[in-house]
Amino acid sequence: MNLPVPESHLDLLTRPIHGVLTTMMPDGQPQSSLMWCDYDGECARFNTTAERQKGRNMRANPRVSLLIIDPDDTARFIQIRGMVELTNVGALEHLDEITREYTAHPQFYGYVYPREQRARETRLIGRIHATKITLDAIHK
Repeated sequence: MNLPVPESHLDLLTRPIHGVLTTMMPDGQPQSSLMWCDYDGECARFNTTAERQKGRNMRANPRVSLLIIDPDDTARFIQIRGMVELTNVGALEHLDEITREYTAHPQFYGYVYPREQRARETRLIGRIHATKITLDAIHK
């Protein structure tokens, strides 16, 4: 199942607004990370590495939550809960695309992170297949 993102809140995924991604630690505790997000026409997406805690968490438990709050109206938000699909296919290209969206840099490695870091990381795209979408009550 993949619920569609309502048109009323789609801009929160297509503008460069940071989201908070929550994954579950092995002991059941939530772990939240500030993320760059986008939308591929079907799923909310983000980019991370297999080596980071959230990458390890999602491989063990694919249930995630993404919360995005409109910086222009903090009463307006979308929360997307669902199952994450992880892939490394196109992950470096996606990372550079999203870097250009969120920063003035042409690419991630060599600008945001040192170029040498690339060899130590396995980049992943996370696509959230939404099973529940919650919107603020005011702007529905």
